[in-house]
Amino acid sequence: MTAPDPDEKARELAAQGLADGDPTGWVERPYSAAGQGEAEIPWDRGEPHPLLVEWAQRRRLDGRGRRALIVGCGLGADAEYVAAQGFDTVGFDVSATAIETARARHPGSPVEYRTADLLAPPPGWERAFVLVVESLTVQSMPPDTRSTSIANVARFVRPGGTLFVVAFAAAEDEELSGPPWPLDRADIEAFGADGLSPVRIERLSDPETIDRWRAEFRHAGGAGQPFKSPI
Repeated sequence: MTAPDPDEKARELAAQGLADGDPTGWVERPYSAAGQGEAEIPWDRGEPHPLLVEWAQRRRLDGRGRRALIVGCGLGADAEYVAAQGFDTVGFDVSATAIETARARHPGSPVEYRTADLLAPPPGWERAFVLVVESLTVQSMPPDTRSTSIANVARFVRPGGTLFVVAFAAAEDEELSGPPWPLDRADIEAFGADGLSPVRIERLSDPETIDRWRAEFRHAGGAGQPFKSPI
């Protein structure tokens, strides 16, 4: 018997949640099913995203004395990597099962793992982080929530801080049922609001997979950048 495709199973579970009118809670379904051995998490890389690692190394990230937030941290690979660069790191996900699994996977971790919803984040997080990492989370939410989710991500960045974004890139005139719902150039540029300005926006092509966005934004004002040298 052929094993179910993890991506198709995730879409099936997502469709069930979205049909119930829950734009973020559907994420719990794949994690819960995986915990019961009924599904696999197709986005569980087991290691930090390579585009984040490459950027961090090029930027010589130095997080000592600074706070970082990982949006939609999943099972914690990106959060653990950022913490290893010296940041006081918070990772959050809407899935309580994902957060429980991340804590179990990384015993003794310095990362503060929290269950939270990007559409209704804790108020104490506004303008609270020098580095915010948004990797593939906004694209996992229905397009009608996109303006809110992008605005909320931007509000996490403190004056002088940096936002790092990775997302699948939508092809021109492409109609997608999702998830994921890849972002177009206008979506990426929308992160550059409320005090944030783009430093660099890259569309990275790979003949074997979908194009990806990698973008960096800087918040005006403040000091204490988490970098030792510019690109």
